[in-house]
Amino acid sequence: MKTFLFSRYTCFVLCIILTLISLAMIPQSLWFLVPMALFGALTALGVLDLTQTRHAICRNYPVIGRLRFFFEFIRPEVRQYLLEEDQEQVPFSRAQRSLVYRRAKNEMGDKPFGTLLDVYVTGYECIGHSMYPVPAADPASFRVTIGGPACQQPYSASIFNISAMSFGALSANAIRALNRGAAKGNFYHDTGEGSISRYHREYGGDLVWELGSGYFGCRTVDGRFDPERFAAQARMPQVKMVEIKLSQGAKPGHGGILPGSKVDAEIAAARGVPEGVDCISPASHSAFSTPLEMMEFIAQLRELSGGKPVGFKLCIGHPWEFVAIVKAMLETGITPDFIVVDGKEGGTGAAPLELSNYMGMPLREGLLFVHNVLVGCGLRDKIRIGASGKIISAFDIACMMVLGADWVNSARGFMFAVGCIQSQSCHTNRCPVGVATQDPQRQKALVVPDKAERVYNFHHNTIKALAEMLAAAGVSRPEDLTSHHMLRRIAPTEIKAYSDIYFYLEPGALLEPEIASEFYARMWRMASPDSFEQAMAA
Repeated sequence: MKTFLFSRYTCFVLCIILTLISLAMIPQSLWFLVPMALFGALTALGVLDLTQTRHAICRNYPVIGRLRFFFEFIRPEVRQYLLEEDQEQVPFSRAQRSLVYRRAKNEMGDKPFGTLLDVYVTGYECIGHSMYPVPAADPASFRVTIGGPACQQPYSASIFNISAMSFGALSANAIRALNRGAAKGNFYHDTGEGSISRYHREYGGDLVWELGSGYFGCRTVDGRFDPERFAAQARMPQVKMVEIKLSQGAKPGHGGILPGSKVDAEIAAARGVPEGVDCISPASHSAFSTPLEMMEFIAQLRELSGGKPVGFKLCIGHPWEFVAIVKAMLETGITPDFIVVDGKEGGTGAAPLELSNYMGMPLREGLLFVHNVLVGCGLRDKIRIGASGKIISAFDIACMMVLGADWVNSARGFMFAVGCIQSQSCHTNRCPVGVATQDPQRQKALVVPDKAERVYNFHHNTIKALAEMLAAAGVSRPEDLTSHHMLRRIAPTEIKAYSDIYFYLEPGALLEPEIASEFYARMWRMASPDSFEQAMAA
């Protein structure tokens, strides 16, 4: 009897018995048709489970084994709403998301009763405050002028902007809301590599046109760069800068494909590709193949755009490749106006798991490396540096500034501002809040005027919080914050300043006969302006 009760087939047998009992009771009452239909369907499901060959658990546990798939299906939602801790980052913690939501809604962001962070855990970071704080500066003045010696139309950018997200990855209403909010707040909106859609143009917010390896919006029939089509769009007044995408943190060194089923008429028009055909983004550019050719391409884009700032975005992989690019700058005399460093912790709509987890350099190390190489070659004053990758709060911005950034970009932060709930269903076209979907019914839930106001509020309140932090530290402007202000716990009984943790090159150090840093000296030897490949053995 005990063996029967705990049999793998108990549930299936009970369904058969209850079906037969219900069938026998129908002559007495037609109401028994309902349980008969229910248990009959479960019995049929059990027969199917026993005969199918795809799921071993269903063959061993007919009917009841299906519960595993149900609980597995609802697990992310149960975890997010019931079990997730405030500081558990998956990839953004509830506390981080709540901060964005409150600031986007203009709700009070004050925290009662003290911090919830463990300030004695290794890795905890903070900013040292001053015994003589200064008045907080006007957050609207936190801007940076981008444009090197060859730039004829420098751009004054906010230090906090919307990072690259393409139309196609995001819905039309999400693009509208982001751009309308950017226009009101006077900060820029990066188009992503999907080119400039009509939704980017609708509200006139400043645009940074990201040019990926697919050359969407300026490509020939065979997918190569088309100078005339590029010039036509790049000279639009709304386009303030052009950003060549070499790689992105979430999937560095990897191309992309938008399935033909998702390439509707509007996406095809924006990208300049055939409707209904797979949209391929190669892993590398066809317009250049060496660092020297890359510098020539930058000069060409600057001329075609009418002298606007031109730069590139990359996630650092092989350090010597970036050094090779810098050597090409020195040899040609051509410099980009800016470089955006993306960290491997950056987001994307979809990427192979191995690339997201194990490819590319994290933002902090990549950013400091780029800053150091430019300083060491005497080029830092000519080139501005942006940073992107999991940046949410004013403290995040301050950290990036200390490590060498002139400004920062955020993608997922602004996605939260327009309503993203981190359901992580971006790749399914079934985004529950209409942000990352092309489903016309789902994106109707995203009301543009309301979400645009939240985009503006999030930006404004975050920059305001940064101004207050800086004032408490005794400085007025972000560029005055130094590595001596930022502190990190490195052991249970020891805290150090960034200046004592990170290595900073002296100006011109890489141009000296003897390079003090063994690592940078080795990277310098391994790099050649003629090729991205390793020039010599380490």
